[in-house]
Amino acid sequence: MPAAGDPAAAPLPPLREVIARHGLGARKSLGQHFLLDLNLTRRIARAAGDLAQGTVIEIGPGPGGLTRALLDCGAQRLVAIERDARCLAALEEIAAAYPGRLEIVAGDALEVGMRGLGPAPRKVVANLPYNVSTALLLNWIREAEALAGLTLMFQKEVAQRLLARPRSKDYGRLSVITQWRMEVKALFDIPARAFTPPPKVTSTVVQLTPRREPLAPCRMEALERVTGAAFGQRRKMLRQSLKTLGVDPAQLTAAAAVPETARAEELEVAAFCAMARRLDALDQDRLGSTQSET
Repeated sequence: MPAAGDPAAAPLPPLREVIARHGLGARKSLGQHFLLDLNLTRRIARAAGDLAQGTVIEIGPGPGGLTRALLDCGAQRLVAIERDARCLAALEEIAAAYPGRLEIVAGDALEVGMRGLGPAPRKVVANLPYNVSTALLLNWIREAEALAGLTLMFQKEVAQRLLARPRSKDYGRLSVITQWRMEVKALFDIPARAFTPPPKVTSTVVQLTPRREPLAPCRMEALERVTGAAFGQRRKMLRQSLKTLGVDPAQLTAAAAVPETARAEELEVAAFCAMARRLDALDQDRLGSTQSET
């Protein structure tokens, strides 16, 4: 529905009619589950805060349920990235109803940089396709300084991993990397029955706010390597799991002031950052030695 008092917004047909007219049956291969409940889409849009400034970015809008809500809730510049060509005509209808406010980008969000989509502050608001949600989030963490905030819907089990603390079953590589760069807050759950078609799981809307500075200094690439090794064999002690990095695990654990007999799930984020910094230093030492030999 158009926003009250918005003379630029033209009436739009119901979403179910749009889906039927354009043949937009959800595709499992694209991780599509359409959210058509206007109360829920507006709740997500409102949770993202002030949308009137800068650029709002939506990923996988599908037939445009959340897209409409974002525009109704004040988004003046909304960029919607959609890889399913079937949905583009439906999105163009929304763009026509809100002249000059919606830009549609046909493409894969995994290949799109945030800075080029519009002026800051940039906010990402999306019902993420389940099959690429983690990959997308890791990309955005790499660009965290370009973003003001992210309001995203994940499978509940993924949201629990983002929020998990050490010594819990959900704590893992994704927990460490996300919390290193973002403050994470769960907002509310959305039941499977709210979607078309309904997924097999509950979803959770999560708010992620980039930290002014990372929780502790390190390069993300090194942090990914350390956490990948440590949690890749999470039942093993660090003295064993870290061997896959090709360095002496004792040097890494000493840098983090943790025992070699500890397991990955016991460590705080800062400890992984300390090991990542030491890994980088060891790599530089080896590189220097190799160059001097040649």
